[in-house]
Amino acid sequence: MTERPQPDVVLLADGPTGFAALRSLAAQCRVVQVFRKPDPPGAGALRAFARARDIPVAELQELNQLRKTIADLRPAAVVISSFDRIIPPQILALCRFVNVHYSLLPHYRGRANVNWAIINGETTAGISIHLVIPELDGGNLLFQQAIPIGPDDTVTCLYERLNAIQERELGGVILRAITGYQGTSQNADRASYGCTRVPEDGEIDWRQPTDVIDRLIRGLTPPFPGAFTHLDARRLIIASASPRLDAPPYIGRVPGRIVGRSPSEGWVDVLTGDGVLRVFSLLTANSEQPCAATSVIGSTRATLGLSRLDLLRRIVALEDRLASLEQIKCAQE
Repeated sequence: MTERPQPDVVLLADGPTGFAALRSLAAQCRVVQVFRKPDPPGAGALRAFARARDIPVAELQELNQLRKTIADLRPAAVVISSFDRIIPPQILALCRFVNVHYSLLPHYRGRANVNWAIINGETTAGISIHLVIPELDGGNLLFQQAIPIGPDDTVTCLYERLNAIQERELGGVILRAITGYQGTSQNADRASYGCTRVPEDGEIDWRQPTDVIDRLIRGLTPPFPGAFTHLDARRLIIASASPRLDAPPYIGRVPGRIVGRSPSEGWVDVLTGDGVLRVFSLLTANSEQPCAATSVIGSTRATLGLSRLDLLRRIVALEDRLASLEQIKCAQE
């Protein structure tokens, strides 16, 4: 019996889900082109995998490149997994497009859905694979699966679990779509939209409740931007932390104040608006790997965060310094 030839597909994969998508597609399809940014997470591993299988990888600098690729290669489908540009209807009309979206559509349409699911205190995340239409994250659902969000889950570990589902399912879903499966319609009445991007202003407000701060940290775990604070105007990204459930009550609470530290174990305890957060590791501006919190925060007299009064004092000090330098310059002239 003659085996059915593998269908040709093109993959658009700029972000952290792209490598899992490529592995899944390569197992059941012939990937004729991958478009990917030069240096996103996992770029080296993806390129090595593609090189070993003679799959061309290039950066998509403009959407006309995609139009030309479809015209030249005539793929059976274009698959999208982590791609942040809107494809216009005239290009969508050229070919079957299928998108991998990490939420339970129609809930959380848009971007940064796993991040926001954690930050907003959702109990589930999920993956949806759907046909692409001009409407944002619209189109019939070809596959969907939910996963629970545990109290200690970070965005990084949720991505790992969702990537594993994508790798297991995507290739087969694409084959079914190419052979005519149209999926099921989304319930548009339940549609909701996520934020348009990962939160860039992830500064911690220590006056917030402990669970709110904890969710912000878990929702922005590096390699995402990271929830950050300041110590003496030095920016610190909190890499790992956990609410201290057995913390005693503190009188005269000053949110952001360090109230305990363990040099042997590396953690520091920080007051929040209603409790204590234990910080285990953090990243400084010049570090690539997390370090123990106590290696940077050396005293229980420290207070994290910058108040408006702190900023005003720093501005006044800077203005005084500039005025002094100007006087010296005038005297020298």
